[in-house]
Amino acid sequence: MTTTDPIVHLTHLDTLESEAIHVMREVAAELERPVLLFSGGKDSIVLLRLAEKAFRPGRFPFPLMHVDTGHNFPEAIEFRDRRVAELGERLVIASVQESIDKGRVVEETGPRASRNRLQTTTLLDAMAEHGFDAAIGGARRDEERSRAKERIFSFRDDFGQWNPRAQRPELWNLYNGRIRKGEQVRVFPISNWTELDVWQYVAREQLELPGIYFSHRREVFERDGMLYAASDFVARYPHEETFEESVRFRTVGDMSCTGGVRSTASTIEDVVREIAATRVTERGETRADDRVSEAAMEDRKRVGYF
Repeated sequence: MTTTDPIVHLTHLDTLESEAIHVMREVAAELERPVLLFSGGKDSIVLLRLAEKAFRPGRFPFPLMHVDTGHNFPEAIEFRDRRVAELGERLVIASVQESIDKGRVVEETGPRASRNRLQTTTLLDAMAEHGFDAAIGGARRDEERSRAKERIFSFRDDFGQWNPRAQRPELWNLYNGRIRKGEQVRVFPISNWTELDVWQYVAREQLELPGIYFSHRREVFERDGMLYAASDFVARYPHEETFEESVRFRTVGDMSCTGGVRSTASTIEDVVREIAATRVTERGETRADDRVSEAAMEDRKRVGYF
């Protein structure tokens, strides 16, 4: 570099983006049949942009897959299908309803019923059926305490189970992707990002998101301090009356366990300011499945969850 060359200053987002792109390319180089999990949620939308930067103008070296509970927000499914069509990539849909129909899992009933926990069997069956040896997901360490134990390359045994004591060191951004036959890897390129980082990246890249991430009027009911969208998928107790509220959703999952927050944030910039001021994680505030016990997420991950 000469004294006349401009000095390039990398931002915090530049560094995170570079790391994530490096991880994706490592997966493509080291694993034989990876797949990228895409639900139409904000984190997986960011993963798609990172995959574009890592591999375009060529096609992605992996298909996309959605573990579909059948109880999703319609806005997220519409966005998922439209975005996949725009990219011209292949989408594999692993259906929880099919798992129920085949007797692989048993559907829960009652107001507390959820298909969220049933996703584990559907995911593992799909991995086996298609021969996928790595699943790239949008989990982040700031979401929940068990996520903080996770490596970027998270290894799973022949049964898809996670043992936090058996994870490999990741010194100097070196990732060991060697696996034995039957083993799998979950890979989290944005593991070191925060929710605020994700939204700031969405703002910088001007990424489109489903409308449920922004303030809108919706019929809801309140349970355990959370606002659930009124839906045929969620049974209510007799005392749980619906009402209209201005809400948005910080995370998008199965409608039976995902709550909204009261909000007037209608633009990306509004949401960035709102997230910067909050002190509660998105899963801690709006995911009922993580409130079952202090180790709820870790228990699910040990048997094969994302």
